[in-house]
Amino acid sequence: MFIPLYDTNRLRHIRLQYVTIGLIVVNALVYLATALGGESFSNAAVLGLGFIPSVVHDTAELDPRFIVIPESLSYLTYSFLHADIFHLGGNMLFLWVFGDNVEDALGHIRYLIFYLLCAVAGAAFQGLVAWDSQVPLIGASGAIAGVVVAYLILYPRVKVWVLAFARIPLRIPAFIPLILWVLFQVVMFAAGGEDQISWACHIGGIIAGAVLVLVLRSRGVPLFAGADDDAAVAAPNQPQATAEPVAPEPPAATPRWGRGNASSSD
Repeated sequence: MFIPLYDTNRLRHIRLQYVTIGLIVVNALVYLATALGGESFSNAAVLGLGFIPSVVHDTAELDPRFIVIPESLSYLTYSFLHADIFHLGGNMLFLWVFGDNVEDALGHIRYLIFYLLCAVAGAAFQGLVAWDSQVPLIGASGAIAGVVVAYLILYPRVKVWVLAFARIPLRIPAFIPLILWVLFQVVMFAAGGEDQISWACHIGGIIAGAVLVLVLRSRGVPLFAGADDDAAVAAPNQPQATAEPVAPEPPAATPRWGRGNASSSD
């Protein structure tokens, strides 16, 4: 539907989105490890670390050769595996564009908790919908869905650059592509969608993200903000400019300059 390219939303509470960067690095390293290990190693990783509803719900048993972690941990480990470079690249692009500002609004630790809980919710909803499925679920899409809906709730009026239909560059308010993205996930889930994509996992992440962002956002961070709402979303300790009467100065005196504030967007 669209490819996110860039947003105009600067960081206000943190200096660097190191949790977002760390998650991207970990996902990339895991993919490289599985890809370089060959097809047999990759398949073993998917079976051993992917989320398999029937195995988790004890309606099927996994070959002991592939048991490397407790079954309950697969609610998390599945989200760090990806099928191919396009699967990885798409998820990480969404995380790079939208994750930094969600991290800024929640704080580093709460953002990491948010991300992991959205991943868990995605797997849990997939398991609820396909209780006896023996198909492994992999990919960060559940967590990414939570990040996307959190950004939509926090910054719907921020302008974002997107590539519509993979061809047309547009600069539009975030709520337009993100609402369309959420609706697309809902429609595809309701319609059954493509078998290779877990739309249920996306829905689980969306629901978790919408709830958790309300609970975990930092104190003083408003909802439905825009990029220019600096006064409303400034950091708690950031001084605010106030108007004061200007005293007359002698003509020869050096003029006094007001302090400005500038920062780069992500």
